Amino acid sequence: MNPGMVVLVVALFAAADRPAQGSTLYVSPEGNDAWTGTLPEPNAGKTDGPFCTLQRARDEIRARKERGPLPAGGITVEFRGGVYLLPGPFELTARDSGSNDAPIVYRARAGEEVRWVGGREVTGWKPVKDAAVLDRLDAAARGHLWQADLRSLGISDLQGINSPATYQSDPGLELFFQDKPMTLARYPNAGYLRIASVLDAEGKPKTGDVTTPQGRFVCEDPRLARWGNEKEVWLHGFWVWDWADLRIPLGSVDPAARTISLGPKPGRSFAIRSGQWFYAENLLCELDRPGEWYLDRDASTLYFWPPAPLESGKAVVSVVRDLVRLTDVSHVIFRGLTVEAGRGSAFVIRGGSHARVVGATIRNMGNWAVKVYGGKGHGVVGCDIYQTGQGGIHLEAGDRKTLTPAGHFADNNHIHHTARWDPVYQQAITLFGVGNRATHNLIHDVPHIAIGFTGNDQTIEYNEIHTAVFQSNDAGAIYTSPPDETWSMRGHKIRFNYLHNIHGFENKGAMGVYLDDCFSSAEISSNIFFDVATPILIGGGRDNRVTNNLFVRCRRAFHLDARGLGWASGVGRFATKELLDLNYQKPPWSVRYPELLNILEDEPLAPKGNVLARNVCWGGPWGWIEPKAQPFVKLENNLIDVDPRFAGQPPADFSLAKDSPAWKLGFEPIPFEKIGLYESDQRASRPAERAAVRP
Repeated sequence: MNPGMVVLVVALFAAADRPAQGSTLYVSPEGNDAWTGTLPEPNAGKTDGPFCTLQRARDEIRARKERGPLPAGGITVEFRGGVYLLPGPFELTARDSGSNDAPIVYRARAGEEVRWVGGREVTGWKPVKDAAVLDRLDAAARGHLWQADLRSLGISDLQGINSPATYQSDPGLELFFQDKPMTLARYPNAGYLRIASVLDAEGKPKTGDVTTPQGRFVCEDPRLARWGNEKEVWLHGFWVWDWADLRIPLGSVDPAARTISLGPKPGRSFAIRSGQWFYAENLLCELDRPGEWYLDRDASTLYFWPPAPLESGKAVVSVVRDLVRLTDVSHVIFRGLTVEAGRGSAFVIRGGSHARVVGATIRNMGNWAVKVYGGKGHGVVGCDIYQTGQGGIHLEAGDRKTLTPAGHFADNNHIHHTARWDPVYQQAITLFGVGNRATHNLIHDVPHIAIGFTGNDQTIEYNEIHTAVFQSNDAGAIYTSPPDETWSMRGHKIRFNYLHNIHGFENKGAMGVYLDDCFSSAEISSNIFFDVATPILIGGGRDNRVTNNLFVRCRRAFHLDARGLGWASGVGRFATKELLDLNYQKPPWSVRYPELLNILEDEPLAPKGNVLARNVCWGGPWGWIEPKAQPFVKLENNLIDVDPRFAGQPPADFSLAKDSPAWKLGFEPIPFEKIGLYESDQRASRPAERAAVRP
């Protein structure tokens, strides 16, 4: 045996004698799947070194597990810096699990950028010279457009827009340039067109709501005359309500009458309200500014007006859906990776336990960053999440029948500029089921809900949220997601959060915390609301405690109504059925929520048990209580329209001076300095500084 081999063998045995460190496999763009993966660099003879692909490392771990148990300390797969193109979803199943003492870790090497990419680079660009195409464009666009043939690059799945339901559609293939999403050609380039009037079944213009199979309406903008010869045009609009968007194919255009008809479908009718708004997208003729693109799927030709010279960055189209899929996997950790450019979600986790996504950068996905269904103890920690087509982190697990918590958590994540494709009901974080939590997150620039929750015993605390709910109205930054608001969804804690600069679409108003349609039993305590249209709305629910909150420069501190005694009385039917289905008068329900035992005999639709105590309201009006709700609400020791004597100057400092009159009412300090992101070696980047706010 030569001296070099002796040294290698000694080193391997020495590593085996360090059980806390486990074993390490290496993967590199310069690697080879025929090698052992035990060396971080290729050896001098290029006969051994790191693996080249994720799948090879996974398969090696499977082989080792078949030969015997995992080493103490588990196995780490360390990725060297570079780009790893995923040929399809990276699939892990129960056989790929680690254990509590021997986890399996997929991680980037410290200080190196490791990118798992679900897209393909587009090359072979040529300037557009086809006269038939140029004639369809604005004169200003001619000479700026480039085209590429995707099929010649091996990209054959050219899936387009799919819009199965309200609130949700799928963009299919998308284009990214310089690591930013580009805009599918649209009109107008920003904002919306307005519906002037709606035509009834006889073609007569009407105001208000009209429902017809044709979906015809008047739009006064002359631009729509250009759309008649375009194919696969989609209209994305808020057709009736400010909080309900839907993409609908364009049917036809009558330029002379300036009317639009929506795409016909057997058995379908369209509800439209005059005055609502929409825009048109997926039109080559509207590719008229830098950053826009269009794909002719019949010809597999991608058209693009780059916002910078093509050689200054890479143009990438999304190809793979759901980049990492875990099914019944436990004790697997992904750390320090950049995961990007996929059509679906970056991570989809089903079942299993104690999987972690740590310190990752997740961006440019068509759907979500992380979606978790079932299982227990999964966590998303320290990640930077942005430019997702839909939401950020979805945590859905826990058994409501037995009130068994799942224990999933989203902690110390920076989530921003999400829901760029579907702007409504695609939350930055969702907590569904039982016993999950969102803590210390910074969430901003989300068009609708920042944190949505339902189920039981969810915890939302130490989060900073701003610039949310700007795309719709009648919604909240922290919101109980429909259609499940009932009396049984109890035990939630919303505390120590800082919400600011939340105004609603066109400044028409939005809520900070919104408990919709008789949702009950939330503790809303020790939160700071600054420049929020309506910080808290209680929509007819029971047993909500609003205590020790600070309302500063808000339009109205709270709204509390008795809708269950009026227009929302229908809630009682399914709420009663749900209580019976959950055996609410037997353990564990009778023990966990004894206040429910006699609810059906105690005017269940009356907003009883709500308490507002020890709150401070300054720089804006106190709240509104519907007269029918007044007898049921307890108000005590609130400091209203009295200078609370801040020690500093809000919003930089919300602490109260020692002589503040709030202390005599029992107000307790709110740890402002602990809210939001915190320094940690598990963060993807340094925590962002607290956002500047308008004075």
